[in-house]
Amino acid sequence: MTQNTNDWGAALAGALETWRIKNDYRFYLSTQSRQRLSHVHPDLKRVVERAIELTEVDFGVSEGLRSKRRQEELYKAGASKTMNSRHLTGHAVDLVAYVGHDISWAWPLYTQISYAMKKAAAELEIPITWGGDWKEFKDGPHYELRWGDYPA
Repeated sequence: MTQNTNDWGAALAGALETWRIKNDYRFYLSTQSRQRLSHVHPDLKRVVERAIELTEVDFGVSEGLRSKRRQEELYKAGASKTMNSRHLTGHAVDLVAYVGHDISWAWPLYTQISYAMKKAAAELEIPITWGGDWKEFKDGPHYELRWGDYPA
C-alpha cells in the first residue's frame, strides 16, 4: 500500500520540526537568497526576512525581480500564465522548500511556509497574496504584494 503524497509531506514537515526544536535550530537566508531579494520591494523583503525567523520549514528565494526575457521563457514553458507578472516590478518572490540541502516540491511544506509568510505579513501589516490560495493555477512558491495596496 502506498502512502498519499500529502500524508508523506505532512509527516516530513512534522519530523523536521521535531528535529528543529530538539536541536534549537534556526533557519537563515543564504547569501544567494539575500542577493535575489536585493531588487525586490523593501516591504516584501521585510516579510521574507521575518518569515525565515518564524518558519518551521527551511526555505530559500529562487526568484525575485525578473527580466521580461526570463518572464517570456517561463510563459512559453507554461510555468507562468501571464506576461504581466509582479516579478517584473519587484513585487513578487518565489520561495522553495529545503529538506536538508535539497529542494522539495512536497505541497505540505509550501503550506507550512505560507503560514510563516502570512504571520510575518500580519505582524508587519503588509498585505500579501500567496499563489497557493489562487483558485486556478495554484503556485505554492509564489508570494506577491497585494495589487490594490501596491500598484506597479
